[in-house]
Amino acid sequence: MRGADTFNETPFTVHHLDDFVPRNHPLRAIRQMVNEALVKMDGLFAGMYEADIKGGHPSVAPEKLLRAMLLQVFYSIRSERQLMEQVQYNLLFRWFVGLAMEDTVWVPTVFTKNRARLLAHDTVIELFNQVVQSADEHGWLSGEHFSVDGTLIQAWAGHKSFVRKDGSDKPGSGGSFKGQSRSNETHESSTDADARLYRKGKTASELRFMGHTLSDNRHGLIASAMVTRADGYAEREAAKAMINDARQAEPDEEIEITVGADKGYDAKEFIDACLEMKVTPHVAQNTSGRSSAVPEAIAQTAGYAVSQQKRKLIEQGFGWAKTVGSIRQVMVRGLERVDQLFVLTMAAYNLTRMRTLGQMRLLGR
Repeated sequence: MRGADTFNETPFTVHHLDDFVPRNHPLRAIRQMVNEALVKMDGLFAGMYEADIKGGHPSVAPEKLLRAMLLQVFYSIRSERQLMEQVQYNLLFRWFVGLAMEDTVWVPTVFTKNRARLLAHDTVIELFNQVVQSADEHGWLSGEHFSVDGTLIQAWAGHKSFVRKDGSDKPGSGGSFKGQSRSNETHESSTDADARLYRKGKTASELRFMGHTLSDNRHGLIASAMVTRADGYAEREAAKAMINDARQAEPDEEIEITVGADKGYDAKEFIDACLEMKVTPHVAQNTSGRSSAVPEAIAQTAGYAVSQQKRKLIEQGFGWAKTVGSIRQVMVRGLERVDQLFVLTMAAYNLTRMRTLGQMRLLGR
């Protein structure tokens, strides 16, 4: 018998949002890890807002704001307006964020303004740190053997915005620069002053930032992440800062800390800086028409060979951030906002990896 094409909606329902989410859905384990991190950040959240006794209109709960921002990364949602639209009708998204079925979804501009408060208090960095700490508590980090690398991030600015700093460009030129010499010393972007014209290898010169990560060699989890302006020294300078933080996190100087890297880091000043920090540089030797700065005594060890294999895991984080996340070309402007997005994306990557590692542990692998 053919069923009738009818739609009968009851005024009430006895179902909870949790009933609509499959028990084996990947977001369940991720949400649990995120909530554990957010609980530890309660003191930071309390200091971000005025006391309740002073009154005022309640803001968007920072916990919900961060969960929504993570959803935007997980599901490759290109804008906050589209994110708010999907939270409106997607029960899975409402459940993850923490909105009931009858709750009103925020206006995109309100969401954006509340996100700016997170930037002012380095909330995303603290979330990233809590995720890394959780990974360490589960035994997924070695804490001793790392890899470092950088990647180019295309800025949200076009060539036409790259004009002379002194304002001498002819009005109505339409951004034509044929036959002209342009450099970061004389020009800057009128839409994103922090972006830099930069090329690497055989790529074309574009307005870019540079993202840097320090990954742990045990499972390829990202232990540190940051964004800098793009230039020829940024990778090594950022690497030294992240390596120093890793060394400080291990107070026992008798424990050997190693760091793997590609040939671009084979420079005497970088190798010397690592040795001064009591970190063994397992950097790939660059012997193309020159001698390597990496001592042969290090290059011949078994640990060096292992580091050269493990350092390739760091590329998985960059690949995920550029295909699933929105790091290939960011849709925010300014060094601080790009850094916030990059760190958030790496936190999301860690959460997906940790969920997989948790499943493998349950299976006894």
